[in-house]
Amino acid sequence: MTVEDIKKPVKEEMAMFEKKFKLAMKSDVALLDKITHYIIKRKGKQLRPLFVFLSAKMFGEVTDGTYTAASLIELLHTATLVHDDVVDDAFERRGFLSINALWKNKIAVLVGDFLLSQGLLLTTSENRIDLLHLVSKAVKAMSEGELLQMEKSRKMDITEDVYYRIIEQKTASLVAACCGTGACSVTNDKKIIATMEQVGIFVGMAFQIKDDIFDYGFSNDIGKPTGIDIKERKLTLPLIHVLQKVSKEKRRLIVNTIKKDKQDPAKVKKIISMVIENGGIDYAERKMNEYKDLAIKELEKLPPSSAKEAFIGLIHYSINRKK
Repeated sequence: MTVEDIKKPVKEEMAMFEKKFKLAMKSDVALLDKITHYIIKRKGKQLRPLFVFLSAKMFGEVTDGTYTAASLIELLHTATLVHDDVVDDAFERRGFLSINALWKNKIAVLVGDFLLSQGLLLTTSENRIDLLHLVSKAVKAMSEGELLQMEKSRKMDITEDVYYRIIEQKTASLVAACCGTGACSVTNDKKIIATMEQVGIFVGMAFQIKDDIFDYGFSNDIGKPTGIDIKERKLTLPLIHVLQKVSKEKRRLIVNTIKKDKQDPAKVKKIISMVIENGGIDYAERKMNEYKDLAIKELEKLPPSSAKEAFIGLIHYSINRKK
């Protein structure tokens, strides 16, 4: 299934969303309007809104609340990306110059604040505190996950369990919010909403593991240099698995390289080779598929529909994508 095939059950709704989202980004301040126009222009495949609309469509017809949920997700997610680029001192994201690269850090932080406030206003003005609650849980988790990763990266003591906790907070929590708000926009059934949040967790876990596998050179068009996680001292699943199984001598070599020589391309390449040779990629792919299977197992309990079929297609796309 291509992205266009997946979008078919909600094609009209996604087109309408694009218009509504542009309106949600509008400002009377010329500089801000210029920057938000740049943000809209560089938006990717819109997978997060797609999760929202397909989740809604599985349980009813799309409502105004569904559009609000999708816009809220995109506004808050975009705000976190803008702030992340400032924190990471990153000058490029997915092939485009970052906001801080073009307009400097101070403006980038203020733009992120504007996007956050627009999301808050959007939901409060329409009295959708239920949607705001679900997304706020995700933003809190994302911040905690980022800080936990920073703490553990300094000590280089990330275990597999801690890794899963980090990616659940950093990545899966937002996918859970997409699925949960989508369902919440069309039903008050708390059991359905909780089920869709859990589906989102499983999908988000698989999605992030796929991203971590990319760092080992299995795609030449992924929007970030190969080995960047190692250079940033991020211990991801392929590397964590290998650290647990190699000898103390090899473990010491890997850890010392990441601590002292992480900017040496030849030494980073050697770590990547060690990870591949010791089955780190194979192990990560097995775990990714386990999470994918858990998500699909939950969905199989739901009544058949074109939205459900497309949702399952979106899960497969998430782990089979090339970038």
